[in-house]
Amino acid sequence: MKNVKINWPNKKSSYCAPGVEWLKAAYCADVEIPTGCLGGSCGACEIEVNGEVIRACIATVPDKKEIDVDFFSDPYWQ
Repeated sequence: MKNVKINWPNKKSSYCAPGVEWLKAAYCADVEIPTGCLGGSCGACEIEVNGEVIRACIATVPDKKEIDVDFFSDPYWQ
């Protein structure tokens, strides 16, 4: 199985296997993703993965060659 290159918002990159939980991948890369409910309902852990908003607590790293991650900001929730 090949590893996925993840480009994090802090300008660092890390590698992990596809299917790893996003929160674990972030922890291993020393990146903090805020969390709340850990069940996908509150939205505190939303991140953008290649432009698509996902909830990191219930999603896994997709099988891609390289992924760009950014922290999601909702203009209506400040």
